[in-house]
Formats: sequence, structure tokens, C-alpha cells
Amino acid sequence: MKFTLYRLLSCGVMASVLMPFQHYAYGNDIGVTKPHDHGHDQDAPMEELFVTSSPHGKLPLDVLQGSSVIGLDKLEQKMEATIGETLSGIPGISSTFFGAGASRPIIRGLGGDRIRILMNGIGSIDASSTSPDHAVSAEPLTAERIEVLRGASTLLYGSNAVGGVVNIIDSRIPTIVPNDIFSIRTRLAYETVAHDTSGGLSLNTRLSKSQTNALVLHMDGYFRNSNNYDIPSYALSDAIRNGQEGSFGTVKNSDVDNKGGAVGLSFIGDTTLFGLSYGITKSNYGVPSEEDVRINLDQKRLDLKANINEEFLIFEEARFRFGYGDYKHKELEGANIGTIFANKGFEARLELIQKEIGILHGSMGIQLRNREFEAIGDEAFVPPTKTLQEGIFAVEEINLDPVTLEFGARFDHQSTENKSQNIKRNFNNISLSSGIAYHMTSDSLIGLSLSRTTRAPTAEELFSNGPHLATGAFEKGNIDLNKETATNLELTLKEHIDNLTANLNLYHTWYNNFIYEHFTGIEQDGLNLLEFRQRDARFYGAELETNYLVFSQNDHSLLLTLSGDFVHAEFTGNNGYLPRIPAKSANVGFEYDSEYYGMSGDIRLVGQQKNIGANEIITKGYTEINLDVFWRPYGENQDLTIRLQGKNLTDAERRQHTSFLKDLLPMPGRNIKLSLTYGF
Repeated sequence: MKFTLYRLLSCGVMASVLMPFQHYAYGNDIGVTKPHDHGHDQDAPMEELFVTSSPHGKLPLDVLQGSSVIGLDKLEQKMEATIGETLSGIPGISSTFFGAGASRPIIRGLGGDRIRILMNGIGSIDASSTSPDHAVSAEPLTAERIEVLRGASTLLYGSNAVGGVVNIIDSRIPTIVPNDIFSIRTRLAYETVAHDTSGGLSLNTRLSKSQTNALVLHMDGYFRNSNNYDIPSYALSDAIRNGQEGSFGTVKNSDVDNKGGAVGLSFIGDTTLFGLSYGITKSNYGVPSEEDVRINLDQKRLDLKANINEEFLIFEEARFRFGYGDYKHKELEGANIGTIFANKGFEARLELIQKEIGILHGSMGIQLRNREFEAIGDEAFVPPTKTLQEGIFAVEEINLDPVTLEFGARFDHQSTENKSQNIKRNFNNISLSSGIAYHMTSDSLIGLSLSRTTRAPTAEELFSNGPHLATGAFEKGNIDLNKETATNLELTLKEHIDNLTANLNLYHTWYNNFIYEHFTGIEQDGLNLLEFRQRDARFYGAELETNYLVFSQNDHSLLLTLSGDFVHAEFTGNNGYLPRIPAKSANVGFEYDSEYYGMSGDIRLVGQQKNIGANEIITKGYTEINLDVFWRPYGENQDLTIRLQGKNLTDAERRQHTSFLKDLLPMPGRNIKLSLTYGF
């Protein structure tokens, strides 16, 4: 594969292998197109938009906050069993690691309800933000692209995105018409660390003869089966083992059995798109902290998408998105059902894209989210609740080439009801943002953004009152919690000089009434009492990504990479550190590529986390070495890649400070992975 320097440096990732599609840009969908001009060289090659950042999409160079695009090639390289582990290690991103079955992203030290996980722009509609042992219902095996926004992203996606957004993009609702009658992409893999076998298949087929006003059918499916995974030594850390033996070499009850699929149908016209899809997710996985407990997960999901590219009033396009999910999982204690968690909900968004009026370009929209959550059984630590969120937003952009000004506002109303006690709390949230970007050259950016966001407490934070074995605590909510307010300042520097690219993000966030989980050290029902409390806090940190293209000629290229991050989080007034904050980390690596074969490798350094919260234990650092070799037998003539990877080659003991289970089980040991991807 031949890389162009512009694509390589702009995206900061290996160039994606684009399937043989005819591309139509329908709103926030994958497409190769030119956006509104912000001073870039109009003769530069076409490149993919970062669709999560704004309603009209942006080039990666124009995004005024930390962001990452994981395209097809990079996704194949980073693919793990969960979305949390797939993204972990990208600057600014860690995970909640709760074994092989459940892991959610941690972005800049924030997780849970402060991170929105989206599927094609609509929430995952599951129970993953309720507890770290609850899996995300989105599956990386069928993804075509993942986009990550680090930092406050509340204007488009609501106050629950105050920490960041992860958007998993697939083609379950087709938005482009295949050039041929159909197109296929498949993945197969085997991993030694847990004797893991996995596979995914995605097919799009054109049902009409013409490529205009076409009907396109989509079908996909996936599976993953794994045994208990191997670890370098004892499951218990040295800090708590105290001479105990415990599990050695293998983590008991860490096996996984996942499967699912989706079918979708779209009408794609010259100026309109209408599509819908129906998907099923099933998962059965062990909870390693409890050797006889398993989770049996089932979600049914319906999605709808409609776009109209017709001018009306002051608008040029209208987009509608809707998703409904019926989620349920059973926590099995041996042959018995211990607790059932049920979550039914929907999310709807309408966005109106404005015409360009001189130097002004923008959009406005409304959003509605409804969630009905219920837990039944021994571990029903949250009563039945209903949460309704209604939002309205507007974002605008003024182009004063080479300066771009951005500003926006959002209003949200949230109503949260405890249905068993007929208690209701109502919150009104106002969020504001502004930013300025200066392009010194067509390939550089200095950006400064300022935002003020408010987030209402969740039903779990308000109403929890019961034992929760996953966190090893008796969780107690606080009905008197107030909304939390975050003021975020971020400086973004992006510079491309000849063969060198560097992206630097510096951020500082001040929280008033930050809601957190406080381990009291008091026992209740034999468990540590955990209370939801509020206190002012501040987060600050940095993320750096640099790439240097050593050479690129005759279909051969060599890229050197260096990245790193750190986050510091403390309560104001010398009141100590926040719990479960990731340690500082750095990566150094290389990527060699040619038409038929390539190789990449990296060394990841994770420091010791000594800045610990109340009742926490210091987590040791580690060094991880990874190597990747791939072969394309037919070069650019066919999209076939055979890949051999060695992960954690030195079999280092790795513990994630952000995990509730960090001292009970480490992450997997040495792993050899063989995979095959094919598309046409």
C-alpha cells in the first residue's frame, strides 16, 4: 500500500483500506469529501472527515480538542474483545478492565456516565455505565471505524459527554452504494492467551440495478469464544496476597461467549436517504471477582436514519436519528438467577444544517433520551427508575481565514424518578462553549477552547441503596446531590513540518460539586460502605502524539512514532487525590509498510501510580512490548491481509489502576494472535 505523506501526517494513523464503494456523504457518515474550507490547500488529496466533532464534519486537523480516528487498518491491529481494551493505550484513554468480558473506556480519568459510547451517533442503550462488570453492547468485530473525542463534548451529545465521546461506526444502516452488486468484509482470528477464536462478517448488496435511487441491504454477524485467560503469576497482587496462594497462571471464570448480528436496509437517492436496521447482541461471560457468577446479556436494538439534502428556509440539510434498545442481563449464581438488570430506552436526534451565509456556518438541533432501568434480585442496589432528558442546541462557526471562531450553547432538562418511592428530581442544565483556531499554514493549527458544562446526577448516584458485589461495596446514593459544573480550558497545537507531525493537547478542568464514589471504610452487611458525595475538584493533563516519516518511496515507507499522556486529579483545598486515576504512560514505536508486507512494533511504558485516593493501594508500573507483522499476498489487487501479532511479549504483570479489580486480577499475559481479513 502506498502512503501519501499528507494522509499519513494528518490522520496520525495508518491509512485506511477503503472498500470498493461509491461514496456519498450523508451527514455524519463515513465519506471521502471536502468540507467547508478553513484555509487548507484545495489541491490536497481528499481525506475522510472526523464526523463526531460537529454536525457538518471536520478534517482531523480542524478539531479543537484531543481526538483520535481508528480506521480499518489500525482497528485490525488494536482489536480486542471489548471496546475498552481496544482503545486503551491511545493517549488519554485507559479502561475499567473487569476481565475479558467487560471493559469501558476511561478518558482523561473520567468514566461511567461522563463518557458517552455511541453507535453511529446514537447511544449504546445498555447498562454499561451502571457498573464496571456490565459489558458495552457495541461489538468491535463489526466496526469499520471508531472516533474518539477527548474532553467536553456536551453541545452535540448532552451533558453525559462531559468527559468525552466514543463513536463506533459500522454500516448496519447503509449510507453508500456499492460499485459492484455487493461488497464483503470478513475477519477471523485466533489468540493463544485464552484460546480465543473470533470472527465477523459484513455484507452490503445493491438490490436495484441502478446506482441512483438504489436499495441497499446490509447483513452482519460475529462470534467470540474464549477460555479462561493466562496471567504471568498470581491473580492477587503482592500488596494484598500476604502469603495466600490463590489463582496462579490463569484467571478463573474469565471465559467469554459472544455472538450477534444485524440486518439493515436503506433507500439511497440523489438527495435523500432513509434506512433502518435491527440488531441482536448476546453475551455470556464470567465475573472473575466472583468465581461462581456469570452474566448472560441480551439486547435487541432498532435504529432509524433519515437525511434530506434539500434547501429550505435557512437550511441546506435535515438529519434524523433514532435508536431503541431493549436490554436485559441476568447475573447467574451457579444454576440460579441472582439479579436481573433491565434497561429499555430510546434516543432521538434532529439536526438542521444551515446554509453558509457569508462567513457564518452552523447547525441547530434537538435531542430526546428516555431510560427505564430496573434491577430485580439479591443485588438490586438501584430501585426501578425512569430518566427523561430533553435537549436543544446550536453551534456556529465563523470563518475569518486564517482564523476560525466557534461558539455554541445547549439547554438540557433532566427528570429522574425513583418509581418505587415516587420521588422525582428535576434539573435544568446550560452548557456553553467557544473556541478560536488559527492556521499559521495550511498544515498547522493553534487552537484554544473554553467551555462551561453542567451534568445532572444519575439515577444510580441519587437512589442507590444496596449491596453491589462487583465493586465489593454497599452502595448508597444521595438524594440531595446537586448538579456538577465543569469549566474546561484546552490548548491544542497541531504542526506538520515536512516529514514530522506533532499534536499536543493541554487541558485543565475545574469542577464545582464533582460527584464521586467515596469508600468510607465502614462495613455494612459485610461490605465496605460506598457513598456518593460531592466536592470541588480539578483535573489537568497533557497528551502528545508525534510521527516522523523516515522515508516513503517505491511503495515502501517507515514511520517512527512517539506518544504519551498524563492526568492529575485532586480535590481542591488539599483534600487528597481522586480514586482510580490512570498512571502516566508513554509509547515509542515504528511502522514499516510496503505493498505486500509490513511490520510495526511498540514499547509501552506505564508508570507507578502513587497519587492515590482514600483506601486505595499504590499500583506498580510496567513495560509492555508488542510486535505486529502482516502480509498482503496479492498487494493492492485484493484486500487480503494475514497478520501475526505478539502482545505483551515479555509476559509482564500489568495491572490497571482504573480498575476496581486491579489487586484481584492482572490483565492478560503473553498473547500470540493470528488473524485474517478479506474484503471485496
